[in-house]
Amino acid sequence: MAELLLELFSEEIPARMQKRAAEDLKKLVTDKLSKAGLEFTAAEAHVTPRRLTLMVDGLPLRQPDVREERRGPRADAPEKAIAGFLGSVGLMRDQVEEREMPKGVFLFALIEKAGAETRDVLPAIILEAIQELPWQKSMRWARNSFRWVRPLHHVLAILDGKTLDGSLALGDWVLDFTDTTRGHRFLAPEAIQVTGFADYKAKLREACVVLDREERKQIIADGASTLAKAEGMTLKDDQGLLEEVCGLVEWPAPLIGRIEDAFMEVPPEALVTAMRTHQKYFALATADGALAPRFITVSNMPADPARDVTIVAGNEKVLRARLSDARFFWDQDRAESLESRVPALANVTFYDKLGTLADKMARVEQLAEKLAAFVPGCGADHARRAARLAKADLTTEMVGEFPELQGVMGRYYAGHDGESDAVCNAIAEHYAPQGPSDSCPTVPVSVAVALADKLDTLVGFFAIDEKPTGSKDPFALRRAALGVIRLVIENKLRLPLRAAISMALQGYTGLGEPDGLLDFLADRLKVHLREQGVRHDLISAVFALGDEDDLNRLIARVGALGTFLETEDGTNLLIAHGRAANIVRIETKKDGRGYEDVPDGSRFEADEEGALQRALDGLVGALPEHIEAEDFTGAMGVLAKLRGPIDAYFDKVTVNVDQPALRENRLKTLAGIVTTMNQVADFSKVEG
Repeated sequence: MAELLLELFSEEIPARMQKRAAEDLKKLVTDKLSKAGLEFTAAEAHVTPRRLTLMVDGLPLRQPDVREERRGPRADAPEKAIAGFLGSVGLMRDQVEEREMPKGVFLFALIEKAGAETRDVLPAIILEAIQELPWQKSMRWARNSFRWVRPLHHVLAILDGKTLDGSLALGDWVLDFTDTTRGHRFLAPEAIQVTGFADYKAKLREACVVLDREERKQIIADGASTLAKAEGMTLKDDQGLLEEVCGLVEWPAPLIGRIEDAFMEVPPEALVTAMRTHQKYFALATADGALAPRFITVSNMPADPARDVTIVAGNEKVLRARLSDARFFWDQDRAESLESRVPALANVTFYDKLGTLADKMARVEQLAEKLAAFVPGCGADHARRAARLAKADLTTEMVGEFPELQGVMGRYYAGHDGESDAVCNAIAEHYAPQGPSDSCPTVPVSVAVALADKLDTLVGFFAIDEKPTGSKDPFALRRAALGVIRLVIENKLRLPLRAAISMALQGYTGLGEPDGLLDFLADRLKVHLREQGVRHDLISAVFALGDEDDLNRLIARVGALGTFLETEDGTNLLIAHGRAANIVRIETKKDGRGYEDVPDGSRFEADEEGALQRALDGLVGALPEHIEAEDFTGAMGVLAKLRGPIDAYFDKVTVNVDQPALRENRLKTLAGIVTTMNQVADFSKVEG
């Protein structure tokens, strides 16, 4: 068994592309190895800013021999057909056998192919994998025709300790496969010869390169935490930044720097964003959770006291310039009120067919006022005011520089202008929730404005038929729909969706109905609840009634239905419903007529017929009363009373009898079972 070591060494690969590239390289190579019949025992991929590395262990030294039997035409087929078959298998007529088959005598070829040396097979596999790597962006360099993410310097390819014979043609020149690599760009730039993965990994560490990505992340996290703790502070969790910084360094060394006190009056979100976005610095927190006047930068050099002081000083100088910009934006923006910025939204297009942001927020303003009636504790005036100001911070310098601060800065500027806390919080929170893991607003005014903003977007795009298709959702309508669902459910709002959609549509002029929006919301609800373990078929069963658009009431019905179906009564009634519905469906199709009428009691012959009809009649008033009172558990309990009469009916009564009038009457009884049970849910949608 042999080990393959492959390294693709280049200029710095963008951090955001590294992890995916390593996974892609591993999959491409291992899939091709399997296809070539080269099984292996282990494979692992690594990535640093300048290298993609793959190790595959347990490879055989040669491919297995292949023995294939191929059937050809009949032995008495035309000569042209036989010649074509012989040519395809590379054999002469006397080298194939004739075999008696049920449909005649056929030609069979036995093809034996000796396996090639693994060393001879690998170069083509490696070259194909390199060329097929799916980079998000690629480039050409020098006069080469070859495209890659960044200029490629060498291809290290070693099998069983020896360099593979092969080369990668770039166009203007060729990279021959090699057994040498290079270490840290500045500390170990000389060529390093290696014989295998263990030797490669050890020599890279000696050359100041930590190959393992997870190890680099741990070094950064542990080092930063230790530095913070020494100052009586804690490291703010930022997994996204940790992933990125890990892709910028090969020998990580965290260092701590100071933020000048003069900048600490700027909102902490602005400081953190400036540090994170431009400089890739980690923020620290004080013991009480406030932003600390410190930052962590990660050097790509081994620790050296004198050099570290210089590095920190240089980073502090650069940060001073960045934070000076942030402070300037902060001071400049506060010179104008948010209210004075609202007219400028007329210069920002929301969407070509849906007007400007000023148009949108005028609609949201009216809608938020109406929705306030459905949000307990929400003042309509506050909802309207918050909606009016919600997008005004988009015209500020700070948000122009850092778009991720939209809403957040609006809160600060509104507070500076003397707006109420409810209005300030709603401005900050109206974008939420922006995904399944994002927190959902709970303050009444925030809830009303967030709902209004998302409903306006959904109604507008559906009304102009700009709906999500397949995997494409350019306007994030699925996210908006999930946001509406979470706002309603998590705040236990009694909001009828049809009415809410109608209210949102009133803000538009000249647009038709948002066809399919309610179904779209229903599908999103199914996805949301399914992730929480709720059966999607039960949601469909309740939604199918067509009269339930109150999400919290619907969920209560679904919960009661699920509990009921777990009981013996529920299980048996589901079977009975299916049996009755199938018989009625088949006979309706056969007869070309329906059986919705009430059966004639004078035609009952068996006691079980009368008993069942009395049970059904007793539920006519009781079920709607329980449903209207939202006592869905009680409704299921009432429904359970049908089990005995239905079981007895099916045991004693034959529906399809020879007497037409009696058969018709009994089909009407079965239709009555289906109709009565379907007051609770469409049981035909429930999977058995």
